[in-house]
Amino acid sequence: MSLTAATTAARLSVAPMMDWTDRHCRYLHRLMSREALLYTEMVTAPAVIHGDRDRLLGFDAAEHPVALQLGGSDPAELAEATRIAASYGYDEINLNVGCPSDRVQSGCFGAVLMERPGLVADCVAAMIAASPVEVTVKCRIGVDDQNPQEVLPAFLETVSAAGVRRFAVHARKAWLQGLSPKENRDIPPLDYPLVHAMTRAFPDLHLSINGGITTLEEAQAHLAAGMDGVMIGRAAYHTPADILLFADRDIFGAATPPRTAEQVAQAMLPYIEAHLQAGGRLHQVTRHMLGLFAGRPGARGWKRYLSENAHRDGAGPEVVEHALAEVTARAA
Repeated sequence: MSLTAATTAARLSVAPMMDWTDRHCRYLHRLMSREALLYTEMVTAPAVIHGDRDRLLGFDAAEHPVALQLGGSDPAELAEATRIAASYGYDEINLNVGCPSDRVQSGCFGAVLMERPGLVADCVAAMIAASPVEVTVKCRIGVDDQNPQEVLPAFLETVSAAGVRRFAVHARKAWLQGLSPKENRDIPPLDYPLVHAMTRAFPDLHLSINGGITTLEEAQAHLAAGMDGVMIGRAAYHTPADILLFADRDIFGAATPPRTAEQVAQAMLPYIEAHLQAGGRLHQVTRHMLGLFAGRPGARGWKRYLSENAHRDGAGPEVVEHALAEVTARAA
């Protein structure tokens, strides 16, 4: 199996998360890890085709390696969206077969596609034909009353036969009836052993495990158990310093000393200045920085000051500098 930059980086990735992993979040995360694979929020294929492409697809070159996640279930639409998106320079195009939201169900994409592996195979085949970069899939282990022990291997077999070599598997079922998207992230039980077993059943595939992983130590345990990669979601967002500052050293074996959270905050200032000069607002960036000092003295003051002041008219980098000074004073 030839390894692309995205496949190498997929040893540790930050999950695509709606309303969270936008370009500002990804720039922050890239300052913390040079190696981890970053994902966009899910963008629907019709939005890419008919919407504001630069707003939906634009990203900073510093974000590489970065993957775009698409949502949809029409092979022709997904192929067209893939063609358009690939021109922006993404390192990977990923198909969402895991999101359980009502909007996704009504549009017949996301986790509901676990019930239609043949359609998923048609979709990815069309995407692969249109894409100069690798096409991957993020899925669940099943939905509703499906038996994951039967459904997941059959799904992997059908979709990989269409050309997909890399999957990220959220190790929970999605309950499309009776649970909210938020509840679907916590209530269905995790089945890590089933996902681990898939690495033995499909040794030619690159499989990442996702769901409920909150520390680098847990990630290392999954890798030691045979997983090719680990995808971390909420922990990478809410406590990014704990996950991403040490990822290059602990997961990728990099010798470069990790930055400190203070250095990351300082490194965000030129980016913030450029964003403001382009007509952006401070809170659009700083909302992703609230957890930067989570668990450390001064974290509450940092979060409170940014939350209270970043929305104000004319707010600029000095707000971040003031909040940082509070953290530094507490640490002294």
